[in-house]
Amino acid sequence: MIRIAPSLLASDFANLQKEIESVSHADFLHVDIMDGVFVPNLAMGVSTAAAIGKVTKIPMDVHLMIIRPQNYIEAFAKAGAEIITVHTESDCDLGECIAKIKACGKKPGLVINPDTPIDAVLPYLEELYMVLVMTVQPGFGGQKCREDCFEKVRALRKIITERGLSVHIEVDGGITAENAPKAIAAGADVLVAGSSVFGAPDRNAAIDALRGI
Repeated sequence: MIRIAPSLLASDFANLQKEIESVSHADFLHVDIMDGVFVPNLAMGVSTAAAIGKVTKIPMDVHLMIIRPQNYIEAFAKAGAEIITVHTESDCDLGECIAKIKACGKKPGLVINPDTPIDAVLPYLEELYMVLVMTVQPGFGGQKCREDCFEKVRALRKIITERGLSVHIEVDGGITAENAPKAIAAGADVLVAGSSVFGAPDRNAAIDALRGI
């Protein structure tokens, strides 16, 4: 089953509850947390995640684009995150972060940037719920998808299948109804989409289009 996670980074923050209500067909809400250090932008935080959790039952997929994610895992878990993903490029012990996410009763994921090889996540696959493959350089929405990253998705899916695992592969960055079929064919089963959902007049129709409905 293909799951869609609209990225709230592309929504209207002044009308966030209404924006969330407009994507009722979503499987997850993708919440980008940026610290201005790991990426050159600031976006959302623990209080924003907690506020989102109060107005929806759609599970939150919290993407920590921060330099020391281990310091904030418990706070985001308490704020209502269902999935917490941590960058392999961040300043942390990845095994420790995964264990901390699990100890909080949440689902752990690791993220790789466009130029990071899949080798960075392979030692941890058995412990993960999800691997997030970035198809743009993280930090800003509205970028064009790097479709060459779908080859990493393909390679990851092959390894996951060979190991008999059920790890989800999520792609994030410039995903549209036009390139979504390529991501799905490569093995992605969770699609993050910001502008292509929140820029559409009918957000739920846009979500359905990403699924190929």
